[in-house]
Amino acid sequence: MNKIALITGATSGIGRAVAEAFADLNYKLILCGRRTGRLDEVRSALSARTEVTTLQFDVRDRAAVESAILSLPAEWQSVSVLVNNAGNAHGLAPIQEGSVDDWDQMIDGNVQGLLYVSKAVIPGMVERRSGHIVNVSSIAGKQTYANGTVYCASKAAVEAISEGMRLDLTQHGIKVTNIAPGAVETEFSMVRFKGDEERAGKVYQGFDPLKASDIADAIVYAVTAPANVHIADITILAAAQASATTIVKS
Repeated sequence: MNKIALITGATSGIGRAVAEAFADLNYKLILCGRRTGRLDEVRSALSARTEVTTLQFDVRDRAAVESAILSLPAEWQSVSVLVNNAGNAHGLAPIQEGSVDDWDQMIDGNVQGLLYVSKAVIPGMVERRSGHIVNVSSIAGKQTYANGTVYCASKAAVEAISEGMRLDLTQHGIKVTNIAPGAVETEFSMVRFKGDEERAGKVYQGFDPLKASDIADAIVYAVTAPANVHIADITILAAAQASATTIVKS
C-alpha cells in the first residue's frame, strides 16, 4: 500500500515542488491550500502519476483545519509524512514602523497554523508508532536580520517547535526534520512586497538563487534516509549566499 504525504501550502513554490517529488516516489498525496483553483490545477497535473486528494483551508483557521483533516475518508487518514510548508512573510520594515496586521498574519500562519495542522495529524502517527514530520523553517529562524524582526521570530519559533517535537515524539517512532532554506526564488518576495513585481524581482538579481525543487530534494533525502538515520536539521543556502543577508551579487 502506498504511503500518504500531507503537504500544506501545496499550490505553489516549495509545496508544489514537494508534491511533485513525492508523486515520483509513488506516495498518495493530500494537497492542502487556500486557493481552490490552484488546488484543482495541481491535482489535475499530478493525478496521472499518483492518487491525489485536496483539502481547501487556511492554516490560520483552527476550525477549518480540524474540520478538513477530520473529513478525510478512512483510506486517507494514515498519514506517513506531514510537510508543514504553508507560511508567509508580510512587509519589510523596522519594528517601530511595522504593521500589526502583517505581524498577525505571520504569527498566525507560520506558528499557529503549523501547530493546528500538526495537532490534527500527530495523534494518528503516535497510535501507529510511525511517521515523519518536516517543518519548513528558514535561515531567518537562525539569523535575525534588520527590518524582519517578526518574520524572523516566527521562523525561530518553528525551529523551537521542531526541536520540541523531536524531544516529544522520537519515543513514539516519529522522526522530525527541520528544513531551513535560504534565498529561494518563489512567490515569497511577491507576497512580502504585496505584489510589487519590481521590488520583488530585485531580491533575486545578480546571483543564482535556490529553486523550489532544491528544497524538495532535501526533504526527499530526509524522508527516504535509512530507518536508523534521523535527519534533524538541514540549512540550505544558495551557492552565492553566506548568511541570511550576505549574498555575493554580480
